[in-house]
Amino acid sequence: MRNILMAVMMIVVVIVLFNTIIAGDTTGTKQQILSQGSTANGKISTLAP
Repeated sequence: MRNILMAVMMIVVVIVLFNTIIAGDTTGTKQQILSQGSTANGKISTLAP
C-alpha cells in the first residue's frame, strides 16, 4: 500500500512540475518557443525578396 501511495504522489509531483515549467501561460517553455518562433518567422520573411 505504501509503494502505491508513493507512486501516486510522485506522479502528481511530475504533473504539477510539467504544468508549471512546460505549459505555463506566460513563462512556460511552450510560450517561449512560440514567441521565439514568431520572431524568427518575422525576420525570415523580411529577408525574402
